[in-house]
Amino acid sequence: MTAKETISTRPSGPADTESPVGASLLAKAVGQSTSLPNDTPQSRASSLPQGLGPTLDFAEVSLTLGRTRILDQVTFQVQPGSVHALVGPNGGGKSSLIKTLLGQMPHQGRLSLQWPGTPGTIGYVPQALEFDRGLPMTVEDFMAAMCQRRPAFLGLSKHYAAAIGEALERVGMQDKRKRRMGALSGGERQRVLLAQGLIPAPQLLVLDEPMSALDEAGIQVFERLLGDWRRSGITVLWIEHDLEAVGRLADRVTGLNRRVLFDAAPKQALTPERLLTLFSTHPRSAA
Repeated sequence: MTAKETISTRPSGPADTESPVGASLLAKAVGQSTSLPNDTPQSRASSLPQGLGPTLDFAEVSLTLGRTRILDQVTFQVQPGSVHALVGPNGGGKSSLIKTLLGQMPHQGRLSLQWPGTPGTIGYVPQALEFDRGLPMTVEDFMAAMCQRRPAFLGLSKHYAAAIGEALERVGMQDKRKRRMGALSGGERQRVLLAQGLIPAPQLLVLDEPMSALDEAGIQVFERLLGDWRRSGITVLWIEHDLEAVGRLADRVTGLNRRVLFDAAPKQALTPERLLTLFSTHPRSAA
């Protein structure tokens, strides 16, 4: 028995953000819990059964803003339990595709999730965190605001304390949980973003350039997490500019420059010819 969620099969508008998939991802993006009603807080360090992740289908997804065509008939599939990288030039539509999945962009076409059983949890880790650095908000306050329903100013809920501590430990930030967010380096803030993505444990994880601000130690943390997610059977959709890392770590790579130019295993995808086509201002043809 499988469960399937479809975002849209028609031109979409604001109402489409209420779809099951888009709404749950959008909730995570703005800091609300996306756990299922019977979910208990746990980090992804916990033992998870294999094959939890869904299949993700993009079918002829198009997006036009004003007179500009952002996405043009984008079609590809993300296999369950795989690490699927999305690469391409700035302005090529990668983040717009993610925003479409989040339910934040009007679009045409269809997005669907094919779950192996009961629909699970979707996690989202943004590229960067925008906030007032003068706020007296500690790392622990931020984690509480992102991971629990209880207002952060009321303190950390005992229900989530262990999971938050474990998540911060996994990204090497446990000793800085009382430090102000504004006093952290860019790489440290990125680690905190990764930590908040660990709670609650998802079956689909969307990563928007998570390596962009990480130092060498942070990159090692991220690569270890990526291996853990793969072994746990989590489906990962990963936007990334570091092609060397993609070649080493991804199971499959989709090249996007307004439309899909290739979709293949890393060795077949990341060839000089295909990359030249991908990063051209006007892509010549699909490969």
